[in-house]
Amino acid sequence: MTGPVHQRSKAALDADIRARRRTALVVNVRSRRGRRHFATVHRRLQATAELVDVRPVADPRGLPEALAAAADSGADLVVVGGGDGTLSEAAHQLAHRDVCLGVVPLGTTNNFARGLGLPLRLPAALRVLTDGKVADVDLGHVAGRHFANLTSLGLSVQVAEHVPHRLKRVLGRAAYPLTALALLPGHRPFTARLRIGEEVHELATHQLNIANGSHHAGRAIASDTGLDDRELVVYRLGDANRLRLSLATVRQTVIGPRRPLDRTRFLTAGEVWLETDPPLALDVDGEIRGRTPVQIALEANALRVMVGTAFPDR
Repeated sequence: MTGPVHQRSKAALDADIRARRRTALVVNVRSRRGRRHFATVHRRLQATAELVDVRPVADPRGLPEALAAAADSGADLVVVGGGDGTLSEAAHQLAHRDVCLGVVPLGTTNNFARGLGLPLRLPAALRVLTDGKVADVDLGHVAGRHFANLTSLGLSVQVAEHVPHRLKRVLGRAAYPLTALALLPGHRPFTARLRIGEEVHELATHQLNIANGSHHAGRAIASDTGLDDRELVVYRLGDANRLRLSLATVRQTVIGPRRPLDRTRFLTAGEVWLETDPPLALDVDGEIRGRTPVQIALEANALRVMVGTAFPDR
């Protein structure tokens, strides 16, 4: 988890991106809009940059290799098109590297892009790649992996395993809460024990989330969360009661919380030790990776990313 021996400053990397225009492109063409828009993205980048590597990826199992090759291609900017799972893999591959990630949001919920304040419409998102600035944002780290948005456990693991790919294509982000509500009657609650510094918190729930990013299910987690705030946010949806979880899931999906963190029951930390009874699998940005007990940590300014000029880079 250490950085490279040499890493350019953000200003120097930004200047090299504009002067040399050396760009790599990786698109998950299985993502919700990836196949439909790959040709357009490719054509637009060809008109504004020197493409040193182009990789449409049809099998998600090939993403780690494709992203690692793009990072080693000599490009200053690695443009990645796909959903949150694809961009989480990109964040892991590019963390602490002397390159910048360019985001083309082509997924279902696009939580990472929303957290960066990026436009979701393709022409505007592509303009950020040429008119934006290089910023550095935080990443989470768990079970040997970086994550951009969210590590969760409980009902969400079953949702990640069972949400139909076709339903995501048809309904978009609404596919997740609908799948969750269908699975909830058969799901059993669990007890989580969280150690944050010298404090220990124990709670019962069906769903626990540890967020680095600011959005979940396409909605803001709280009114003042961010990808660059040096905090993990720990919260549960509802408690051991199924009805309250159902109401919390619907509320999160429809409007998202409007309150700031200091007026919620959320916990914030730079590092969390998590145990559960029984031990549970982890959903790390939509992929099942690792099990409890586990340590979850924040890595500040771990990833360089191209954002709009109004993004409040810290």
